Amino acid sequence: MAKHQFQTEVGQLLHLMTHSLYSNKEIFIRELVSNASDAIDKLNYLRLTDENLKDKFSDWKGEINISFDEADKSLTISDNGIGMNEADLIASIGTIAKSGTKSFVENLTGDAKKDSNLIGQFGVGFYSVFMVASNVDVITKKAGEEQAYKWSSTGTGEFDLTPAIKESNGTVIYIKLKDDEVSEFASKYRIKNIVGKYSNHIAYPIFLNYSEEVTETLSEEDKKAGKEPAKTTERKHEKINEATALWMQPKAKLKEQDYNDFYKSISHDSSDPMLTIHTKTEGVNEYTTLFYIPKTAPMDMYRADFQSGVKLYVKRVFITDDEKELLPTYLRFVRGIIDSEDLPLNVSREILQENRILANIKQGSVKKILAEIKKLSKDEEKYAEFVSQYIRPLKEGVYQDYTNKEAILELLRYKSTKTELGKMTSLEAYKERANSEQKAIYYIVGENEKVLRNSPLIESYKKNDIEVLILDDKEIDEIITPAIGAYKEWEFKDITACEPPKVEQTEEEKKEVEEKFQDITKKIKDKLGDAVKDVKVTNRLSESPSCVVKDAADAQMAAMAHMFRAMGQAMPESAPILEINPEHEIVKKLNGCADESTIEDVSWILLDQAKLSEGMEITDTVAFAQRLSRITAKAL
Repeated sequence: MAKHQFQTEVGQLLHLMTHSLYSNKEIFIRELVSNASDAIDKLNYLRLTDENLKDKFSDWKGEINISFDEADKSLTISDNGIGMNEADLIASIGTIAKSGTKSFVENLTGDAKKDSNLIGQFGVGFYSVFMVASNVDVITKKAGEEQAYKWSSTGTGEFDLTPAIKESNGTVIYIKLKDDEVSEFASKYRIKNIVGKYSNHIAYPIFLNYSEEVTETLSEEDKKAGKEPAKTTERKHEKINEATALWMQPKAKLKEQDYNDFYKSISHDSSDPMLTIHTKTEGVNEYTTLFYIPKTAPMDMYRADFQSGVKLYVKRVFITDDEKELLPTYLRFVRGIIDSEDLPLNVSREILQENRILANIKQGSVKKILAEIKKLSKDEEKYAEFVSQYIRPLKEGVYQDYTNKEAILELLRYKSTKTELGKMTSLEAYKERANSEQKAIYYIVGENEKVLRNSPLIESYKKNDIEVLILDDKEIDEIITPAIGAYKEWEFKDITACEPPKVEQTEEEKKEVEEKFQDITKKIKDKLGDAVKDVKVTNRLSESPSCVVKDAADAQMAAMAHMFRAMGQAMPESAPILEINPEHEIVKKLNGCADESTIEDVSWILLDQAKLSEGMEITDTVAFAQRLSRITAKAL
């Protein structure tokens, strides 16, 4: 018998399972039945496409069997699917391979109650069995191979793996229940209820095997003669699920509860979905899709190794659940089924990526999903929930999907200077509110909504009643927004890099102000050196003494700098342009100042203060504090 240590993360997961405070422990049956269904799916595909397996499995039909023994305190779940060999067992159960499970482990807090609630947010697969089991044996044999294996564990730090004897392919999971779980899960009625609730539309029959006492039915003559009815024990083999591909049933026949139950069985989510999209398409290509948008974003949505949530079938035969090209990556939060009538059964991954039929299905599916999200947007409350979960991937879509760019732009929502805190606006609503002369969409990018709302750069826009979009997700907005270009011919303009709104000032008046402050702007530039690109007087400010802006070339470089940083490469920051307000008391007094040390201190304070107002870091906080102290002392 070979002993193996669990991967560290599996150990953490199992510790949580064995000490779980999660109240909905019944989901372990859903998880094991789902795994059994996947195993049958895989063999069903191989028997139709693998020459070595075609003859042997020509009459094979997939099924799942559940049995229980109250006296033995056990529950057994078995399937006749693909089965596993030694390497499969170590990869599937000994280590964490799926990105969703990795994300789960990364989210563990150490607080037993909080961590137990995480179990309900997504499935933890096989490991959930240890919420109810004191010991688990897995006896399995891979289709086409001779050797079977037995995997055993108590859910602690290690597992045993040894050769075993098993006649047919498939997997048997023998679960020794904890004493306090026997009455609940070694029960015919409880198992039927759980399977009906979570696995009714698994596409293969699920049989419950149990013993039942049967009382003989007496004739009237025997009853009169006073004969006692004989009691015998019969072994029952009862099908307890519908075993139909739910997505192939007519929509009129299905209830919301049917859709929700099926969603939970394929997504391992314990909540109902936010949106269900069931479509049957006929014409050049014939296919059926059933898509769901979860209420809560999948935990691995921002991982590079995210797990695809869409399964591909061809004429009800499962093909793959690991193909990330079935939908574009910005829709990676969608869960569901694509079932094609036209694709060949032996379709390979390479063929999938180049297949014209699949490209048409993908295109049609994207249009349908976006159209349904647009319908959802008419309900402000529900759409606010959607936006809170999925606005980031939608923004990626603007960048990735030129074909559907306009449709995606209509779905985006932004904070703005004309919306209350917590509310957002569409681009169409922004356009409708704008004055007749405005032909651009103005925005400001940063990391803190409050800082952006109070930015000096917004002053002139407020004064001119021009709305500015507040983009406070800098990591993505700084890259995506400049790439949008325009929405319905209205160009997007970054207010840190464009000319401010027009003010009532003639060219002569502007030139006069520049000449009046020419000497002080030159002195400030000399004092600040390479810390600034230039120093100018501006008419964009009304209350603040200064602000920092970028020129157009530097604005484009900002997005590139962000990408370089994401790749771990350094890129020098561009020096900003410092603009000063000639109407502000500080600037007026500085213009008449002859004390070089005061000019230097105030110059740096004007720059650092402007940076702080934009949420930027200042290079030397100690020097800033010292200068502020000196100027304050002189003022008292």
